[in-house]
Amino acid sequence: MKDDHVVPECAVFVGVSLDGFIARPNGDLDWLMGEGGGDSAEYGYNEFIADIDAIVMGRRTFEKVLTFDKWYYGKKRVVVVTNHPIDLSVAQARGGTVEVTAGSPAQIVDKLAASGARRLYVDGGITIQEFLRAGLIQRLIISRLPVLIGSGIPLFGSLPRDIRLSHIATRTYQEGMVQSEYRVVT
Repeated sequence: MKDDHVVPECAVFVGVSLDGFIARPNGDLDWLMGEGGGDSAEYGYNEFIADIDAIVMGRRTFEKVLTFDKWYYGKKRVVVVTNHPIDLSVAQARGGTVEVTAGSPAQIVDKLAASGARRLYVDGGITIQEFLRAGLIQRLIISRLPVLIGSGIPLFGSLPRDIRLSHIATRTYQEGMVQSEYRVVT
C-alpha cells in the first residue's frame, strides 16, 4: 500500500547562455558572472529558494557548487543524486545539510515526499533532463543571459515526447538578462 503523501512540486531555476548552455564543456560557469549576469539574489533567486524544502542535484553540480566562494543554500536540505561515493565534509563545514541518494527520479521524489518535502528545486543539467523526461518537472524559471558561449552542457536534451509549456511571466533586466517562467502543461 502506498503512502498518502502529496507529490512535491519540482521546479527548475537556472541560468543559460543565449545559445542554450548551462555551463562550458568543462563545467565552468565564468560567463554567468559577466555582463548581464551577477548575483542571482537580485533576480528572484532568494524569493524562489525561500519556498523550497529540498534541493536535488547531481554529483557534478554538487562538486561545482563546492568551488564557489560560499554556500548558497543556507540550511536547506541538499540531496545529491549519485551512485559514487562523495565527500560531504566541505559542504557540511560551510553549514550545509547534505545527503546522498540514488535511484530513478520517481523514486527520489517519492522518498522526499515521504519525508515531508513539498517543493523541490531540481538543479544540474543531467538531473534536470532526467526529471523532465520522467514528467516530474512542473515549473521552469529560465534566465537567458546575453552571451553566446558556442558549446557546452545544454539545458535540454532528447525527450521521448513533446512537453508543452504555459508561459507565466517574462521579466527583463537592464543588463540584458531575460527571465521567463513556465508551467508544464499536463
